[in-house]
Amino acid sequence: MTHANTIEKLGACPHDCPDTCAMIYTVEDGVLSGLRGNPEHPMTRGALCGKVRDFDRHHYNPDRVIYPMKRVGPKGAGAFERISWAEALDTIHERFSAIIAEHGAEAILPYNYLGNEGVIQGLTVGDAFFNKLGATVAEKTFCGSGSSTAWLLTVGPTNGTDPLSFSESKLIVIWGCNSVSTNIHHWHIVKEAQRGGAKVIVIDPYKSRTAKEADWHIQPKPGTDGALAMAMINVIINGNLVDNDYVEKHTVGFDQLKERAELFTPEYAAAICGVAAEDIRLLAHEYATTKNAALRPGVAVERSAGGAQALRAIFSLPALTGSWKDPGGGVYQMPLWEFPILFDRVCRPDLIPEGTRVVNVLQLGAALNGDLGLTPGLHGLMVYNANPVSNSAETAAIKKGLAREDLFTVVSEHFITDTARYADILLPATMAAEHEDLMFSWGHFFFTFNEKAIEAPGEAVSNAELFRRLAKRFGFTEPQFSMSEIEQMEHFIDWTSPKMGGVDLAGIRERGWLALNLGDPKTRTPHAEGNFPTPSGKCEFYSESAVKGGNFVAPPFRQMYGAKQSGETLDPLPGFVPANERPETNASQAARYPLNIVSPKSHGFLNSQYANEAHKIRSQGEQSILIHPSDAKTRDVDDGSVVRVYNDRGTFSGRAKVTDDVPPGVIVASLGYWHSLNKDGAVNVISSSRFGGMGHCPTYSDNLVEVRIEG
Repeated sequence: MTHANTIEKLGACPHDCPDTCAMIYTVEDGVLSGLRGNPEHPMTRGALCGKVRDFDRHHYNPDRVIYPMKRVGPKGAGAFERISWAEALDTIHERFSAIIAEHGAEAILPYNYLGNEGVIQGLTVGDAFFNKLGATVAEKTFCGSGSSTAWLLTVGPTNGTDPLSFSESKLIVIWGCNSVSTNIHHWHIVKEAQRGGAKVIVIDPYKSRTAKEADWHIQPKPGTDGALAMAMINVIINGNLVDNDYVEKHTVGFDQLKERAELFTPEYAAAICGVAAEDIRLLAHEYATTKNAALRPGVAVERSAGGAQALRAIFSLPALTGSWKDPGGGVYQMPLWEFPILFDRVCRPDLIPEGTRVVNVLQLGAALNGDLGLTPGLHGLMVYNANPVSNSAETAAIKKGLAREDLFTVVSEHFITDTARYADILLPATMAAEHEDLMFSWGHFFFTFNEKAIEAPGEAVSNAELFRRLAKRFGFTEPQFSMSEIEQMEHFIDWTSPKMGGVDLAGIRERGWLALNLGDPKTRTPHAEGNFPTPSGKCEFYSESAVKGGNFVAPPFRQMYGAKQSGETLDPLPGFVPANERPETNASQAARYPLNIVSPKSHGFLNSQYANEAHKIRSQGEQSILIHPSDAKTRDVDDGSVVRVYNDRGTFSGRAKVTDDVPPGVIVASLGYWHSLNKDGAVNVISSSRFGGMGHCPTYSDNLVEVRIEG
């Protein structure tokens, strides 16, 4: 029976996920009583993943932080007492001002990422404030920066293949992406194509949920994708499988690429990546000779020293074979390049003082502990939209740094997370149904509007409101610091862009979403005639930009703009770069830590979100360690044993799952679990903060560990 005072509001999933689902909130007497997928949205089509099917329940979790609080116990203990917003803002102003007076504004670091993915409440919500303050600029490269830098060097800021176009594909290669768990709405399109006769190939070191549904699963060793991709190029060139007309008209650097690929015979690559030479030949041949062949590489590929170079090789394949000419051909990478967002207005690079330094968020532990040689050191930290103790690298070092008594830390959060436990001031943040936002997507060509459906509990405020309050308390008078969410949407989007199709904000609010005006996905071939937005206008196998040097961290991951940092030069060609930590080449390290670890996203959590909720933990299961029977046997590990995974950087515990889903020499442990709920450790404690080969990407799958029965 419908409640007498039932209304519906249009929503959008706020999470760091390529699907960005359109939702419909149901509100009864001001209470969020349910939600469902919006069936009118062409991409998400009324379906929601298991993470958010009970999103209404998430809003009413009794553990939510709903009032400002200050720390009353030791750092890390998570003991707080309620204070007023006035006291919270006054304390932040007083402490930050004192730090600036004594050490300079660069002694303050903002730390945030994509705990919310919205244009208004997300990645860049605090940039203008901290740029005005003069704080150290945070470089944010957790995910996608290596892939995107490789993309820009090869094909430029193009949207590439529409994920909806995969309905037309006849061969689909999913490379380093567990779509079933992390991109379910694209997976539905892949499955429809598969049922229509398309062959689906999954390339992944272990048997993920997606790999198990493929027609063919190929298992390279972790960090060896570059050797496999270069061998494919070798076979395509030497097997006369190149679309010579396309290469001649629409590419540069073919001769240099051919020379680079000569070394990578299938036999040579097989010895590196562990994929049989005959399988490499068959893969290359099937890809090159099938019309409408599509590639969907995931960001997992970038997570090793050579990952970004591997992606440059992968991104070169469609131009070699001419698959850009076919509907459902080409590469689906990251459609964000086409959204007409005016990031200069959002982030205000003009407010960054000349010469302001940059610190990458992956190096937070080293930065807090004085290991980067920063002058001045860090004395103030504000964390929002992020939980670095759970999700960053070398997390034991982060916890050590956060425990410093001379570090003033502000955290804005929904819950007392592993990171929030160290806060001096803890601020209450709204959830999606409690504020307005406009979502762009990492994974499709739709803007999606999120309408405020209910009032926030207690004194929780949106991220945008938080920074309005901070700006007012610090006396900042720039007009955008007083804009409402709706006014910011009007100001931050280029509504005159042809991609908006003449639709204004009122039109999006009425319907709930807008498809960018980029053409019919069933017939769309964005690069059939070249037209790549590179310096040459062509697909660049050989990149002069790489030779000339520059800042190769791709926007929007480096939201610094005017901040200065020395440039770097890169290899002008794609290729294979060995992993930093490999049993085959790091003998002394491998003697102590002989196992590669892969740490994919979990099926039931969204990074560390939901990993504090009992029913989500039951659904996901406790932290498991997938280990091959042969590796388990030599360590006296039985299925179900509680084991310890460790290296020099740290240790965490989990329950062994002995399975041939992983090959010998590799273990798999999904990320997201909270330290405080998992024997004070989680998977990223063992992860190195060392950068990948370009874009300052992380190396989460480039780490060696050992496994032992927990005693």
